[in-house]
Amino acid sequence: MTRAGLGAGALAAGALLHGAAANAQGAGASSVTTNASGARQGQFWPDGARLVVSISMQFEAGGQPPKGTDSPFPKVDFPASVPADPATNTWFAYGYREGIPRMLDLWDRHGVKVTTHMIGEAAKRHPELAREIVARGHEASGHGPRWSSQYAMSRAEERTFLEQAASMVEQVTGQRPTGYNANWLRRGPNTLSLLQELGYVYHIDDISRDEPFIEQVNGHDFVVVPYTLRNNDILLVEGRNYSPDKFLEQIKLDFDQLYDEAGTRRRMMSVSAHDRISGSPQMVRVWDEFLRYAKSRPDVAFMRKDDIARYVLQSPLTLRETETI
Repeated sequence: MTRAGLGAGALAAGALLHGAAANAQGAGASSVTTNASGARQGQFWPDGARLVVSISMQFEAGGQPPKGTDSPFPKVDFPASVPADPATNTWFAYGYREGIPRMLDLWDRHGVKVTTHMIGEAAKRHPELAREIVARGHEASGHGPRWSSQYAMSRAEERTFLEQAASMVEQVTGQRPTGYNANWLRRGPNTLSLLQELGYVYHIDDISRDEPFIEQVNGHDFVVVPYTLRNNDILLVEGRNYSPDKFLEQIKLDFDQLYDEAGTRRRMMSVSAHDRISGSPQMVRVWDEFLRYAKSRPDVAFMRKDDIARYVLQSPLTLRETETI
């Protein structure tokens, strides 16, 4: 049977977190398929869930530079007299015109809540869409105010950059981000310290584990909810020209292995859906098939990353990593 409300209801224990994560916004609902399986599974995730699947929906369309950004089109070195690359910008526009609305309907059909990493400029340029994402119960997470190489910034510059990122999303959606994703995961030496100082609870710029963990930043707990490259549409579909069927095969294999391992240890599957890629008709069909496949297995939960961070902060079984990479 499928039950909604895992993210908020099962996080009654999350009330213990109000001191550690005072800036966190209200948790979104998640879904879990349950049966009378072994009680030991409940030690790792709420409500007896065996495996958690966490989906990132990147809202980047409209936040890209007007020219010179990656796209499926052949690279062109435009002269200074050409202010923009219209072909590439139409590809990005597909993300907010078609892709995200189509994916939002898909998540609704399956009762799944996701984390949306929003570029501040994208949210500002398309405020109605940004607000609709949050209104449908999804998390608004930080993704920078624009695409910039924040790893090259001074501490003061990066602090301003991160403050802008949070403020732009909050002003549009009413939800202040508690999680962060740097452009291509390229954070700098000051990034984690600044995120912690600014009230963030977690970041995703780490692919070193298949479970969330805690590390120490500024002497305090800071959660890592790992991102993914191997289950990432921008890397596989755009970068390696995977067909939708091959992408589906890849994520199903990943799911099966993690599901098998999850009987004896905490496991989390991370999957990434970019607005202009996974929002295409054929990719939404693939996502629909994957969600049906995952939900057919007992004790599979879909959780927002802020919900995951809150849960692992209060769980005694959470791995505490002594090495910060």
